[in-house]
Amino acid sequence: MARRMVSIILNDKQAPPPYIRSMSETSTITACVLLIGDEILSGRTQDKNLAHIATALADVGVEVREAHIIPDTRQVIIDSVNGLRQRFDYVFTTGGIGPTHDDITAACIAEAFGVPLEIHPLAHQSLQEHYDRLGASFNEARQRMARIPHGATLIDNPISSAPGFAIGNVYVMAGIPRIMQAMLENVLPSLRGGEKIASITITAAIPEGTIAAAMTQLQEAHPEISIGLYPFYGPKGAGVSVVARGRDMAALAMIETAVRGHLAQIGAELIDRPPPLE
Repeated sequence: MARRMVSIILNDKQAPPPYIRSMSETSTITACVLLIGDEILSGRTQDKNLAHIATALADVGVEVREAHIIPDTRQVIIDSVNGLRQRFDYVFTTGGIGPTHDDITAACIAEAFGVPLEIHPLAHQSLQEHYDRLGASFNEARQRMARIPHGATLIDNPISSAPGFAIGNVYVMAGIPRIMQAMLENVLPSLRGGEKIASITITAAIPEGTIAAAMTQLQEAHPEISIGLYPFYGPKGAGVSVVARGRDMAALAMIETAVRGHLAQIGAELIDRPPPLE
């Protein structure tokens, strides 16, 4: 049976990496998240990393444009990394850097960049000390986690000491959420961000379809702002949250005024947040 992958996009054009071009030519800094793991595709594990990464990056002015889920398959990982690092300013991967035989991400990243995979002395020392403190054997399987592509810089892991690493514009992190989050905290200060994205949310106890036409007109009048409608159904019936996102604060303020004005005009009840689904 063939391995499955979700939303993989490859690019075989040999253009200069966009992080060389766009960081000097535009204020929009883009990123892609590459979630690696058969367990995600099989449904055995639910991804909890994407939302955290996207939110954290948005806070520093980096916009996640795409996310892809791929299997632990050597050529798929290599091709995905080489394609995506040409198209985005940053690529963030999660998964596949543990101690087991199917943790092949580090080796694949090394191959994608055409560099050897080698034991990093600082990574090896940190792991040795970690397992010594635990009174556990620093065996051959655990030593695999000290293998880092030549020329990469380490991403600190304060939880279990097994580091991630960065090479070029690719940041390679663990798949375990709390470890990934700790790694990302160490990465964020080093990133170059663009203009930060702001958002407003207005929620009303009214069906989505009642305001859809008016919101479409508002979107057409403000193409620089993204306007989304998110319906829900709670104890009081149908409701909708209007979420506007963008960098133009004046335009966001105008949209907030327009949305609130339209909802008041049609007599819609505003509420603080969507009630929990039942």
